[in-house]
Amino acid sequence: MAASASGALAFLSQETRVRAGSVGGFRTPAPVTMDSFFFGCELSGHTRSFTFKVEEEDDAEHVLALTMLCLTEGAKDECNVVEVVARNHDHQEIAVPVANLKLSCQPMLSLDDFQLQPPVTFHLKSGSGPVRITGRHQIVTVSNDVSEEEESEEEASEEEEAALCPIVPAKKQRGRP
Repeated sequence: MAASASGALAFLSQETRVRAGSVGGFRTPAPVTMDSFFFGCELSGHTRSFTFKVEEEDDAEHVLALTMLCLTEGAKDECNVVEVVARNHDHQEIAVPVANLKLSCQPMLSLDDFQLQPPVTFHLKSGSGPVRITGRHQIVTVSNDVSEEEESEEEASEEEEAALCPIVPAKKQRGRP
Protein backbone atom coordinates (compact mmCIF):
# COMPACT_ATOMS: atom_id res chain seq x y z
CA MET A 1 0.00 0.00 0.00
CA ALA A 2 2.82 2.39 0.86
CA ALA A 3 4.57 1.60 -2.43
CA SER A 4 1.45 2.46 -4.42
CA ALA A 5 1.00 5.69 -2.46
CA SER A 6 4.62 6.71 -3.10
CA GLY A 7 4.19 5.76 -6.76
CA ALA A 8 1.09 7.93 -6.93
CA LEU A 9 2.94 10.81 -5.30
CA ALA A 10 5.81 10.43 -7.76
CA PHE A 11 3.30 10.45 -10.60
CA LEU A 12 1.54 13.50 -9.17
CA SER A 13 4.80 15.35 -8.58
CA GLN A 14 5.49 15.17 -12.31
CA GLU A 15 2.14 16.83 -12.89
CA THR A 16 2.54 20.18 -11.11
CA ARG A 17 -0.59 22.16 -11.77
CA VAL A 18 -1.90 25.04 -9.71
CA ARG A 19 -5.15 26.94 -9.67
CA ALA A 20 -5.25 30.56 -10.77
CA GLY A 21 -7.15 32.96 -8.53
CA SER A 22 -4.94 32.49 -5.52
CA VAL A 23 -5.61 33.67 -1.99
CA GLY A 24 -3.42 36.37 -0.50
CA GLY A 25 -0.92 36.18 -3.35
CA PHE A 26 -0.16 32.50 -2.70
CA ARG A 27 -0.84 29.81 -5.28
CA THR A 28 -2.69 26.81 -3.94
CA PRO A 29 -2.59 23.38 -5.58
CA ALA A 30 -5.61 22.40 -7.62
CA PRO A 31 -7.80 19.64 -6.18
CA VAL A 32 -6.58 16.24 -7.35
CA THR A 33 -8.57 13.02 -7.39
CA MET A 34 -7.06 9.62 -8.05
CA ASP A 35 -9.11 6.54 -8.83
CA SER A 36 -7.82 3.01 -9.33
CA PHE A 37 -9.75 0.21 -11.01
CA PHE A 38 -8.92 -3.47 -11.40
CA PHE A 39 -7.86 -4.45 -14.94
CA GLY A 40 -7.77 -7.90 -16.45
CA CYS A 41 -7.85 -9.56 -19.87
CA GLU A 42 -7.16 -13.02 -21.26
CA LEU A 43 -5.30 -13.95 -24.43
CA SER A 44 -5.82 -17.35 -26.02
CA GLY A 45 -5.96 -19.16 -29.36
CA HIS A 46 -9.42 -17.64 -29.90
CA THR A 47 -8.57 -14.10 -28.71
CA ARG A 48 -4.97 -13.40 -29.73
CA SER A 49 -5.00 -9.64 -29.01
CA PHE A 50 -6.62 -7.12 -26.71
CA THR A 51 -6.43 -3.30 -26.86
CA PHE A 52 -6.86 -1.09 -23.79
CA LYS A 53 -7.81 2.48 -24.72
CA VAL A 54 -9.53 5.48 -23.16
CA GLU A 55 -11.70 8.27 -24.55
CA GLU A 56 -9.60 10.95 -26.23
CA GLU A 57 -11.87 13.78 -24.99
CA ASP A 58 -11.02 12.85 -21.41
CA ASP A 59 -8.79 15.44 -19.68
CA ALA A 60 -7.64 13.01 -16.99
CA GLU A 61 -4.27 11.27 -16.93
CA HIS A 62 -4.61 7.51 -17.44
CA VAL A 63 -2.02 4.89 -16.52
CA LEU A 64 -2.24 1.14 -16.95
CA ALA A 65 -0.08 -0.47 -14.24
CA LEU A 66 0.50 -4.15 -15.04
CA THR A 67 1.02 -6.47 -12.08
CA MET A 68 1.06 -10.05 -13.37
CA LEU A 69 0.88 -12.36 -16.38
CA CYS A 70 0.07 -16.00 -15.75
CA LEU A 71 -0.99 -19.15 -17.55
CA THR A 72 -4.45 -20.30 -16.54
CA GLU A 73 -6.33 -23.59 -16.51
CA GLY A 74 -6.10 -25.47 -19.80
CA ALA A 75 -2.66 -24.17 -20.79
CA LYS A 76 -0.33 -26.54 -22.63
CA ASP A 77 3.37 -26.98 -21.86
CA GLU A 78 4.49 -24.69 -24.70
CA CYS A 79 6.10 -21.28 -24.99
CA ASN A 80 3.53 -18.48 -24.77
CA VAL A 81 5.08 -15.17 -25.82
CA VAL A 82 3.16 -12.01 -24.91
CA GLU A 83 4.00 -8.78 -26.73
CA VAL A 84 2.97 -5.26 -25.72
CA VAL A 85 2.45 -2.52 -28.32
CA ALA A 86 2.53 1.00 -26.84
CA ARG A 87 4.06 4.42 -27.45
CA ASN A 88 7.56 5.42 -26.38
CA HIS A 89 8.77 8.83 -25.13
CA ASP A 90 8.76 10.16 -28.73
CA HIS A 91 5.12 9.02 -29.15
CA GLN A 92 6.19 6.37 -31.66
CA GLU A 93 4.48 2.99 -31.54
CA ILE A 94 6.81 0.17 -30.48
CA ALA A 95 6.27 -3.54 -29.91
CA VAL A 96 8.14 -5.30 -27.09
CA PRO A 97 7.85 -8.90 -25.89
CA VAL A 98 7.33 -8.76 -22.12
CA ALA A 99 6.85 -12.43 -21.20
CA ASN A 100 7.70 -15.96 -22.34
CA LEU A 101 5.61 -18.27 -20.19
CA LYS A 102 5.82 -22.06 -20.12
CA LEU A 103 3.77 -24.27 -17.81
CA SER A 104 6.69 -26.52 -16.72
CA CYS A 105 9.24 -23.80 -15.90
CA GLN A 106 7.68 -20.30 -15.69
CA PRO A 107 3.88 -20.31 -15.45
CA MET A 108 3.66 -16.72 -14.15
CA LEU A 109 5.57 -13.44 -14.21
CA SER A 110 5.28 -10.49 -11.82
CA LEU A 111 5.62 -7.11 -13.54
CA ASP A 112 5.68 -5.02 -10.33
CA ASP A 113 3.34 -2.23 -11.52
CA PHE A 114 4.89 -1.83 -14.96
CA GLN A 115 3.28 1.45 -16.07
CA LEU A 116 2.07 2.20 -19.59
CA GLN A 117 0.15 5.09 -21.15
CA PRO A 118 -2.94 4.04 -23.14
CA PRO A 119 -3.60 2.97 -25.82
CA VAL A 120 -1.91 -0.39 -25.14
CA THR A 121 -2.32 -3.55 -27.21
CA PHE A 122 -1.42 -7.04 -25.99
CA HIS A 123 -0.64 -9.81 -28.52
CA LEU A 124 -0.18 -13.53 -27.94
CA LYS A 125 2.66 -13.93 -30.48
CA SER A 126 3.17 -17.66 -29.96
CA GLY A 127 1.47 -20.41 -28.03
CA SER A 128 -2.21 -21.04 -27.44
CA GLY A 129 -2.56 -19.70 -23.89
CA PRO A 130 -4.73 -18.97 -22.10
CA VAL A 131 -2.67 -16.15 -20.56
CA ARG A 132 -4.28 -13.85 -17.97
CA ILE A 133 -2.99 -10.27 -17.72
CA THR A 134 -3.85 -8.32 -14.56
CA GLY A 135 -3.18 -4.83 -13.29
CA ARG A 136 -4.74 -1.50 -12.35
CA HIS A 137 -6.21 1.31 -14.41
CA GLN A 138 -5.27 4.52 -12.59
CA ILE A 139 -7.05 7.79 -13.36
CA VAL A 140 -5.68 11.10 -12.07
CA THR A 141 -7.94 14.12 -12.46
CA VAL A 142 -6.83 17.66 -11.69
CA SER A 143 -9.84 19.91 -11.24
CA ASN A 144 -9.43 23.54 -12.20
CA ASP A 145 -12.98 24.33 -11.11
CA VAL A 146 -13.37 26.19 -7.86
CA SER A 147 -16.42 25.11 -5.92
CA GLU A 148 -18.83 27.61 -4.39
CA GLU A 149 -17.71 26.57 -0.91
CA GLU A 150 -14.05 27.28 -1.73
CA GLU A 151 -15.01 30.65 -3.27
CA SER A 152 -16.94 31.65 -0.12
CA GLU A 153 -13.98 30.58 2.04
CA GLU A 154 -11.66 32.70 -0.11
CA GLU A 155 -13.99 35.72 0.12
CA ALA A 156 -14.33 35.31 3.90
CA SER A 157 -10.55 35.10 4.24
CA GLU A 158 -10.07 38.25 2.14
CA GLU A 159 -12.73 40.12 4.17
CA GLU A 160 -11.08 38.97 7.41
CA GLU A 161 -7.71 40.28 6.23
CA ALA A 162 -9.27 43.64 5.27
CA ALA A 163 -11.13 43.87 8.63
CA LEU A 164 -7.94 43.56 10.68
CA CYS A 165 -6.64 46.89 11.89
CA PRO A 166 -3.12 47.76 10.94
CA ILE A 167 -0.55 47.57 13.71
CA VAL A 168 0.39 51.02 14.87
CA PRO A 169 3.40 51.61 17.13
CA ALA A 170 2.59 52.86 20.65
CA LYS A 171 3.12 56.52 21.40
CA LYS A 172 5.61 57.47 24.02
CA GLN A 173 4.23 59.48 26.89
CA ARG A 174 6.25 62.46 28.00
CA GLY A 175 6.21 64.35 31.18
CA ARG A 176 5.61 61.55 33.61
CA PRO A 177 7.64 61.74 36.79
